[in-house]
Amino acid sequence: MSQAVLIRGAGEVDVLEVADVERPVAGAGEVVVEVAAAGLNRADCLQRRGLYPAPPGSPPDIPGLEFAGVVAERGAGATRFAVGERVMGIAGGGAMATHIAVHERTLVPVPAALDLDRAAAVPEVFMTAYDALFLQAGLTVGDDVVIHAAGSGVGTAAVQLVARAGARSIGTSRDADKLDRCRALGMAEGILVDGEKRFAERVRALTGGHGAAIILDAVGAAYLEENVRALAGGGRLVVIGLLGGASAPLPLGLLLARRARVLGTVLRSRQLEEKAELAQKFTAHVVPLLADGRLVPVVDAVMPMSEVREAHRRMERNDTFGKIVLRW
Repeated sequence: MSQAVLIRGAGEVDVLEVADVERPVAGAGEVVVEVAAAGLNRADCLQRRGLYPAPPGSPPDIPGLEFAGVVAERGAGATRFAVGERVMGIAGGGAMATHIAVHERTLVPVPAALDLDRAAAVPEVFMTAYDALFLQAGLTVGDDVVIHAAGSGVGTAAVQLVARAGARSIGTSRDADKLDRCRALGMAEGILVDGEKRFAERVRALTGGHGAAIILDAVGAAYLEENVRALAGGGRLVVIGLLGGASAPLPLGLLLARRARVLGTVLRSRQLEEKAELAQKFTAHVVPLLADGRLVPVVDAVMPMSEVREAHRRMERNDTFGKIVLRW
């Protein structure tokens, strides 16, 4: 048997409980990972509320999009990782369990410099930021990059990745303290966003009137028009979340005038081949930076899995900086 966090129907945090479940079995090309810790994400809170169901093939009632642990069992044809090797990865769901079965090609090795608690804070946020900035938006040296919700897990990862690439990040937040902490991670400029959600003029001023080459946005509808106004000619807006709503008017005149692009991306529902390709590129280009300390997972708190309800409350209060990690 295994244990897992279960969602007993849609609702508030009291629908969450830790219970016994059947231990998964490794299929062809898969391994069973004994999970040490899992990162908590906004998607888990949305899934708990019934607003973001798991994709086909993932358990509908066990949340968790990222994990770190040790290979406990190998299925037929699985040879990439040895039993006992430390790994981390993303999943469509099911990561908040003591065991998870995943295809070995989607896994990433945990560098020796990271313990498993901190490794659990890496996959979802660093892979999301790396994919969105480099593989989707084509970030290059010297780009001005706006990062909304800079103090979030993805935000703190993106700030570091931008700095290490020789580009310049402009972070936004509703919390001045979070902006100060992001500067210590390499953020060049910060914008405190007020209730009117205005930031485009400030972005243009900070970029000499040019605007941002890339905007990484987890807010969505509430920021759409300002985002387009803040873009440089040929700029790219990459939408990775919809915390501020899913529908808003798109100022097409501005979009045309800017010769800009709007991209949407998500990791959770991607097919195996796409996830495997991302894992391969991430292992080659990002893991070495985690290994030597040039990139650091930012952890707000490490909590026991038994306190998953309080972890959800903490995330929904929006006072975290970086990741919440739940450990077994």
